[in-house]
Amino acid sequence: MSSKLLSHPAALCNIVRRIAVEAGELTLEYFDGIRDFTPSEKGDGSPVTEADRAAEKLIEERLYDILPDVPVVGEESFAEGKRIVFDDHEYFWLIDPLDGTRAFIRGDGDFTVNIGLIHKNQPLLGVVYAPEKGELYAGFHTENSARAYRYFEDSDKEKDIRVRSMPNDGLTVMSGTHKVGGGQEHLLGSLKIKKIVRQASSLKICAVASGRADIYPRFGPTCEWDTAAGHAILRAAGGDITDSKGVPLTYGGDHPTLLNPDFIAGSGDFFRVIEF
Repeated sequence: MSSKLLSHPAALCNIVRRIAVEAGELTLEYFDGIRDFTPSEKGDGSPVTEADRAAEKLIEERLYDILPDVPVVGEESFAEGKRIVFDDHEYFWLIDPLDGTRAFIRGDGDFTVNIGLIHKNQPLLGVVYAPEKGELYAGFHTENSARAYRYFEDSDKEKDIRVRSMPNDGLTVMSGTHKVGGGQEHLLGSLKIKKIVRQASSLKICAVASGRADIYPRFGPTCEWDTAAGHAILRAAGGDITDSKGVPLTYGGDHPTLLNPDFIAGSGDFFRVIEF
């Protein structure tokens, strides 16, 4: 494959989708007990398993097969000290081979494979695959075209997705299993809330992209590989992710650990009415 693929995001998205599914099937071998995934801790105290490492190795190899000149930044290799100079690359991949490792260790199926392509620090293309649930989300967004869709393995059907308009009866808010901080409480206190749905991994961003929720605020530590894929899908579906001041997230930042700022993922309507 050549760099011409970068000019054909729909075709590239299909290839990345197959890579995500292959990696997801590998993680299921650990999840289902076929392989041992004895967890350990990284230097920052976050958990890691053999499933994380094996899936990242597979994804990295497949991505270099199709686009050998586009560097891959993965959560696990980054934790082990692998770095690139982002300013030297117009394109790069951000991958989280097993987003929701804590859920994975608990035996909870809310874990995903995340693969995001960044172009000039902006999310261009993303695939989020939840192997235990059999759900896949994908999307790409360029100046000339955009598409976001959801795929169900049970029905073997794709459905284009789009963020929804702001409901009159209150917002559906996605929230993680982490403790909510004061900034998030302040934001939610200023909004009319109908319900809060708790879920792990980047499936929260995908819920907003598919019109099943309105916002996902995250006032706490996340890294760029946590959001890149979902951000690309959400943009393709008509939404966005901004920091707490309304500035859209960018990637390839200067933070030594690639930490994101506090952020809000939301529909286009939400950002048109919210006052930062």
